[in-house]
Amino acid sequence: MILNQAGTRRFKAYTSKHLDELLKRAGLGDEERLKVRAVATVLPFRTNAYVVDELIDWSAAPDDPIYRLVFPQEDMLPAADVAALADLLKAEAPNAEIQAEANRVRAQLNPHPAGQKELNVPKMDDEPVPGMQHKYPETVLFFPKQGQTCHAYCTYCFRWAQFVGDADLKFASDDIDQMVAYIRRHPEVTSVLITGGDAMIMGEPVIRRYIDPLMDLEQIESIRIGTKSLAYWPQRFTTDPDADSTLKMFEEVTNAGKNLAFMAHFTHPRELESPLVESAVKRLLDSGATIRTQAPLIRSINDDPAVWSHMWRRQLRMGMIPYYMFVERDTGPQDYFAVPLARAYEIFRDAYSSVSGLCRTVRGPSMSATPGKVCVDGVTEIAGEQVFMLHFIQARDPSLVGRPFFARYDPSAVWLTDLRPAFADRFPFEAEDALLPA
Repeated sequence: MILNQAGTRRFKAYTSKHLDELLKRAGLGDEERLKVRAVATVLPFRTNAYVVDELIDWSAAPDDPIYRLVFPQEDMLPAADVAALADLLKAEAPNAEIQAEANRVRAQLNPHPAGQKELNVPKMDDEPVPGMQHKYPETVLFFPKQGQTCHAYCTYCFRWAQFVGDADLKFASDDIDQMVAYIRRHPEVTSVLITGGDAMIMGEPVIRRYIDPLMDLEQIESIRIGTKSLAYWPQRFTTDPDADSTLKMFEEVTNAGKNLAFMAHFTHPRELESPLVESAVKRLLDSGATIRTQAPLIRSINDDPAVWSHMWRRQLRMGMIPYYMFVERDTGPQDYFAVPLARAYEIFRDAYSSVSGLCRTVRGPSMSATPGKVCVDGVTEIAGEQVFMLHFIQARDPSLVGRPFFARYDPSAVWLTDLRPAFADRFPFEAEDALLPA
């Protein structure tokens, strides 16, 4: 491993060209490795030395949860598609032929869920604004061009389409002036979420280009940074060459009177165990930033209430704020990872009931669906009918926020579109002419 002058490890990425050798460490045979490589032609693969050497228990692979979190599995895609791609790889077919087949499979995986391209892209002077999303009135998402990768990719990631090399599937922009101009035209915008990819893949001089202009906007109350770096590369805040200058910049943000919030993704308790993570968290908190934690509920990785209660308690002790348990989105290999909503609610309830009130800042299970963030509040019986109780935490239509509504109980439902309204002809977010069949 390459060392820098401080004696700490430099970042080293592993990509699909390293995949076969890494799969051997998991004890996979030739045919199994071929099928995993076939899946990796469709879904992106990237990890790094910290994840490989510090987080994965290779003696438990391929069942180890961190291994499953970053390595493709052969049954993530339909068997016929995997077989077709494996045959092409085995025959050493031209790359163009392999990519054409991979693109065909990708097209079936709903690469942009929840209206990301159709409904969320804002306009200025009747022209779409690249690299931005504006779904909720007070919040704008910005996708900096230099931040559209990650230290490692999660196999469940709903933004996998950002990473497959297809420009038509990407959100990205480096037009800072356009971002500022759009925000100025929309005084209702009080919060900007810098996201990706992972904003913390960028170095301090690049991040500063996006953050400094936001500090000058009086209407902006909070700047959020979406990141998995605390779990996948905590060195970003401790020993990376620009760690100190990055933290100094964050102090400038908080000293300017802006709330700086890190939306940190922790999917499994093992990601919290390293002393490096504790040090990184402490340094971030010392800068004046807050850290709110979130992750989706993922089958075979964290679908156990004890996992979540352990994570939330550990996060609280470290000074972080448990924030969201998400439902796996309707994109990519959803069928592989999804947990039925009824079971998701049970897991959340059991975990929630076993932690103190200070951990109960967490919300969920929440679906980031087309009309907004829908929370499953429970399962109950009303007038002899078993139903889901739900409400909007956030909504495209602000009048829906906080309004309870009901759906018929369906033990197999995994997403909002699987549900049917109870006690009404339609859900409150549906137009009158969009009645669903009984």
